[in-house]
Amino acid sequence: MIIIKSEKEIDLMRIAGKIVAETLLLVGENVKPGITTAGLDKIAEEFITKHGAKPSFKGLYGFPASLCISVNEHVVHGIPGSYVLKDGDIISVDCGACINGFHGDAARTFAVGNVSDKAKDLIRVTEQSFFKGIEYAKVGNRLTDISHEIQNYVEASGFSVVRDFVGHGIGRVVHEDPEVPNFGKAGRGPKLIAGMTLAIEPMINVGTYKVKTLNDDWTVVTSDGSLSAHYENTVVILPDGPEILTLI
Repeated sequence: MIIIKSEKEIDLMRIAGKIVAETLLLVGENVKPGITTAGLDKIAEEFITKHGAKPSFKGLYGFPASLCISVNEHVVHGIPGSYVLKDGDIISVDCGACINGFHGDAARTFAVGNVSDKAKDLIRVTEQSFFKGIEYAKVGNRLTDISHEIQNYVEASGFSVVRDFVGHGIGRVVHEDPEVPNFGKAGRGPKLIAGMTLAIEPMINVGTYKVKTLNDDWTVVTSDGSLSAHYENTVVILPDGPEILTLI
């Protein structure tokens, strides 16, 4: 069931979204060679709790950390730990925060020091595919109008779209209906109506779209070892167009 949010509930989601956005900005400032992924997780958790919120992901389905941090060929759900970032890495950081009973969810991919031109292009295309998609996040359109535009842009740019993991509705719980794929034919799925809140999150690979999960039962990696990037925002559908709640 898709839960439509009231104006008051959207206002509360704006608060959660702002905390997520500010957390990701802070994490991005600290992404540099020599820091561990656990160190970034600590920075994020302290910032979220300092602002009266709770990390959405910590304990969710048993996940052990506040951030999902995925480096290089890791796609999503990487567990922060002792890995030390080095020059040339790319790092995808997925963050959620809950305050006043509502969640915000967003992800960014950062370059660590000097990265390859291919990595820069991957990060750019992944981010831009999100913005291409939300051009169709308008009342009266179908959900997969967003999905189709993301896939078209990504594949025209020479990259591939992950199929096994998709975006989702969001609100009082992190994962609500509907699922929001980043691929597929246009004109399908529910009609978009005002008050829908969606976490739209392209996950894009340099090589094959196929992925696999490591033995920790969390970390998802590209099947061919190619680089992957992730970009996500929480979006609300409004009568005059979409509003991104996790950008400041």
